[in-house]
Amino acid sequence: MHMIKKLVMLLTLILSVNINAQQNYDPVVVLELFTSQGCSSCPSADKLLNKIKEKYKKQNVYVLSYHVDYWNRLGWKDPFSSSKYSDYQRKYAKRFDIRSIYTPQLVVNGSEHFTGSNRYKTDSALEKYSKTKASTMIAIKNVRKEGSAISFDYNIKGEQFDNLTLALVVSDRTTNISKGENRSRTLKNTNIVANRLVRKENFGKVSITIADWVREQDELSIIAYTQGKALKITGAIQIML
Repeated sequence: MHMIKKLVMLLTLILSVNINAQQNYDPVVVLELFTSQGCSSCPSADKLLNKIKEKYKKQNVYVLSYHVDYWNRLGWKDPFSSSKYSDYQRKYAKRFDIRSIYTPQLVVNGSEHFTGSNRYKTDSALEKYSKTKASTMIAIKNVRKEGSAISFDYNIKGEQFDNLTLALVVSDRTTNISKGENRSRTLKNTNIVANRLVRKENFGKVSITIADWVREQDELSIIAYTQGKALKITGAIQIML
């Protein structure tokens, strides 16, 4: 009986050490902006996202622009838009229990959302989540371009997660808008998602197809992030290509 008690205590200690180790990764902040070139309220949010990217580029702050497609019917077809990103936004609507999706919507660490041009709420969220430890650590290696795709290996340590998002992003693009609500305006978009894969395994090899609109001179990167229950982001990394 004495030996059994010792064994139980040892197993409890090992489990406790493992749990604590998993929660000691550096904090990360992931800002997902749902936007559209056809939305007149979006340019101010696009500008704010770009400022955040520049201000925090040496920190673990990662920004993504998901261009939705439901504004395309109003005269201007956003070249970066995809129905996949609109569907992803709908998952957040269900998670936050809101009746409809909207732009510009900024989601921070999968945990809260608000209008993407709201500087005060954005600054408050950055301060809040920059103090929250990540529970996963993502490693990406053997990155290579193979024809019209980017291939690489990934490995994740730490707590269990529900989804791993692997996003290929274009650093920035400036577009002259000729139709729609933003006609005659020149818009700059930042870290535009050019494709997105979702995986559930802790490690593997993946290949992300490069979108047709990506140019040879575009600066590309991979932003990867894990999400736990209710889409809460638990870890992230960005690799420049």
